[in-house]
Amino acid sequence: MLDDADLPADGFPVDSHMVANIPENSPASVTTARIADERVVVLDFGSQYAQLIARRIREENVYCEILRHDVSAETIAGRKPKAIILSGGPSSVYAEGSPKCDPKLFELGIPILGICYGMQLVSESLGGQVEHCPAREYGRSRLKIDNMESLFAGFPHEIDVWMSHGDQVSNLSDSFETLAGTSTCPFAAVRHKTLPIFGLQFHPEVTHTSLGGTLIHNFLYNIAGCEGLWHLGDFAAESIQLIRQKVGSDRVICGLSGGVDSSVTAALLYKAIGSQLSCILIDNGLLRKDEQTAVITEFTKHFKADLRVVNAEAKFLDALKGITEPQEKRRRIGHAFIECFREEAEKIQGAKFLAQGTLYPDVIESGAAPDGPAATIKLHHNVGGLPDELGFELIEPLRDLFKDEVRRLGSELGLPEQLVWRHPFPGPGLAVRCLGEVTREKLVVLREADEIVVSEIKNASLYRQTSQAFAVLLPVQSVGVMGDARTYENAVAVRCVNTDDFMTADWSHLPYEVLARISTRIINEVRGVNRVCYDISSKPPATIEWE
Repeated sequence: MLDDADLPADGFPVDSHMVANIPENSPASVTTARIADERVVVLDFGSQYAQLIARRIREENVYCEILRHDVSAETIAGRKPKAIILSGGPSSVYAEGSPKCDPKLFELGIPILGICYGMQLVSESLGGQVEHCPAREYGRSRLKIDNMESLFAGFPHEIDVWMSHGDQVSNLSDSFETLAGTSTCPFAAVRHKTLPIFGLQFHPEVTHTSLGGTLIHNFLYNIAGCEGLWHLGDFAAESIQLIRQKVGSDRVICGLSGGVDSSVTAALLYKAIGSQLSCILIDNGLLRKDEQTAVITEFTKHFKADLRVVNAEAKFLDALKGITEPQEKRRRIGHAFIECFREEAEKIQGAKFLAQGTLYPDVIESGAAPDGPAATIKLHHNVGGLPDELGFELIEPLRDLFKDEVRRLGSELGLPEQLVWRHPFPGPGLAVRCLGEVTREKLVVLREADEIVVSEIKNASLYRQTSQAFAVLLPVQSVGVMGDARTYENAVAVRCVNTDDFMTADWSHLPYEVLARISTRIINEVRGVNRVCYDISSKPPATIEWE
């Protein structure tokens, strides 16, 4: 199972998108608990951070889903949304082939908020003009607010906002009025004079925009009339009911890694079907130190279900022999995982369903819809990776949730704190932290170094204050001196980040004494390492994982 949520955002600190790329008229399934007496629809125009918009909406206790930009107005109306938000995107609205929405959308009478590209699309569609800026604008700008009603209710007259655009509205239609502007963007916030349609050139969803959450709250509650009916407890109850209805008396197989996502998936299934659940742990030889033992111990403490462990280190290392390209590593790991999983699953009698801990970021990073506007960022072996030949129906109860929601759901289900708040671990395991070719010898070095990093973070009582901490073995040897002798050995990078959503992250400003202990211990205790570096890159432009 894949617990990695690392996705490089394109442009500035924000999320990827939830998204769905759901075909029109697709049936509701057990992948989602549809507790949507009120919902907001976000239309995705190729933004790698539409997910953050949706996440901010969820934080306001309003259910939100992301759909393709070209879903028909009829289909959207059928979902009875309280509001529609048009996301940003990398295209220019005036370019040939740029993504557009159904123009009938603006006739539905449903409140609409266009953000960045979404605002430009709204403006152009309703009589305005969009042009390329003389210089692209990225970063903070000072917004002066002229209209303090509804959208900006309770705001000061000036705030800092985050811009990320190369185009902007140059001529506003007479049917619109200006709410706020900056020195370089006079139409930074607008609204239609007669329709409930608003536009923002800046991004309220990012933390760099002052009172961005308040602005979203105002749109949802003051303009769209939302009441805040979305709660994870309700999600859990409905998911359990849907799983029971779908599964009946059949057996479900769940891939277990010991990470947060797969553990919460198993807990949800266990609540629903109890002993009808069988879990499979594939030990691919790429796990952290003593990982298999820890997973088995935690599982037997909290579940009475069937657990099967497959020791497949040799198979995976053979598949990775001579491979250095990161995506090829992921492909080979995915194929080996499928083979091992299939072989073990065939031994389980009465199994009809396969459960996975897929999250929204997993779906999007994998480019779930090849014809959609979003780019494939990296491959995930648990999104579309298990072929039809396995013969199982898929159950993905967490598919509509974000990482922070999964943690909260785990707590609701009674999982222990140390499991719920465990740092994420990538599906391909240490293979993407061992740069270059992966060998058993390198993995031994990396495991020991990684164990020291995590243990020292815990010893300093910083584990919950940090979001992810690990070691990376670099394909670099450097000169050193040990015991008056010259050495030429490996370098290890230490990566530790803080983040709320794993879509943007800043490096953790660890105390010097903690860094010193980590470095000293790794060099003294891990044979083959004579240099330790600390990664102080933020995401973006870097990603959290190195591969």
